[in-house]
Amino acid sequence: MARTFEDLITEADAAPMEGWDFSWLEGRATEQRPSWGYQRMMGERMARAAAALDIQTGGGEVLAGVPKLPPLVVATESWPPNVAEATGLLHPLGAVVVADEDEPPLPFADKAFDLVVSRHPVTVWWQEIARVLTPGGTYFSQQVGPASVFELVEYFLGPQPEEVRRSRHPDDARREAEAAGLEVVEVRSESLRTEFHDVGAVVYFLRKVIWMVPGFTVDQYRDRLLQLHDRIESEGPFVAHTTRFLIEARKPAGSPDA
Repeated sequence: MARTFEDLITEADAAPMEGWDFSWLEGRATEQRPSWGYQRMMGERMARAAAALDIQTGGGEVLAGVPKLPPLVVATESWPPNVAEATGLLHPLGAVVVADEDEPPLPFADKAFDLVVSRHPVTVWWQEIARVLTPGGTYFSQQVGPASVFELVEYFLGPQPEEVRRSRHPDDARREAEAAGLEVVEVRSESLRTEFHDVGAVVYFLRKVIWMVPGFTVDQYRDRLLQLHDRIESEGPFVAHTTRFLIEARKPAGSPDA
């Protein structure tokens, strides 16, 4: 039997938010994955590194999936529940987790790492990344692109201004990386189909990805959620499009601070 609107939103509103694991959504939402395979590519670079830093590691799930970690691995995270989650997951693998507010400066010395990675960073402090990289070192990151899942965002917030829709553009990332003195090796981007199969999946997603609809609560958006529930029941999954881009940049071997 189909579950009621109240059952779905009550369950999703009570679901735990620790870590960056979206397995709760299995069977309830689907997201097409980028073709490049970030974790595999990150693992290849980790296997060649001597000292690596994972910025904004979340619950450490992506880093923990790397087959071979470097001799020295450090991860940063700002949200206390995620710090605890990542510590429990990564410490047995030999990685150190540092609680950091995601504001410059990074709590590390100059030229401390030959590899810096980050999956879906909220903010990228390019000057700090350049500072902690060794000359010849690499920054490798998969990031959320412009207007990602904006079909859902605009369902709740209405049409967004063009400057908001364009934020997090890969062209801007390239320009900022180069301004920090890094050489951009590669940039790739893709638009990926995302489907929400019930309104509970939407509630969970917006509670987890808090910057999509800032201040989202079930009570505040109950009417819109009920309309969305009825729409999914009658028309099928709510379809949105996730945008992702991959960027790799290198600190020149002949950098002045070498």
